[in-house]
Amino acid sequence: MESLAAISRWLEKQHVVSWSVAKDGELWAACAFYLYDRENVAFYLLTEESTRHAQMSGPRAVVAGTVNGQPKTVALIRGVQFRGEIRQMDENESAAMRERYYRRFPMARMLPAPLWEIRIDELKFTDNTLGFGKKMIWLRKSGAEQA
Repeated sequence: MESLAAISRWLEKQHVVSWSVAKDGELWAACAFYLYDRENVAFYLLTEESTRHAQMSGPRAVVAGTVNGQPKTVALIRGVQFRGEIRQMDENESAAMRERYYRRFPMARMLPAPLWEIRIDELKFTDNTLGFGKKMIWLRKSGAEQA
């Protein structure tokens, strides 16, 4: 779990996730501020039900996405590619995570939107600070890690 711990440390320092969803042959991308939970290996975010990506997601959908910084040199590139499932959480189950989200993003209290969870099934972390093209991979199914 060393790779997952390193990936989690980095994800906890970032704040914007980008993801794509597909439905009926149509593809759409979105981005949002997120709270990462290392215990669940999941992102939590707020988004209105009326958005195109929420409409396409329905109650749950398969997604793929990225989290990355904006370094000025290739040697400092770090970022995650992921695959998982997004679902809208009901109000009862989301209360504790919503409070954590609000602590991280206090202005979000003004957005009356449902909380969504992106449960990550696969993570690929590229970290050029450890050497050009250095990758770490984590898979939920097997708990397997590759360096």
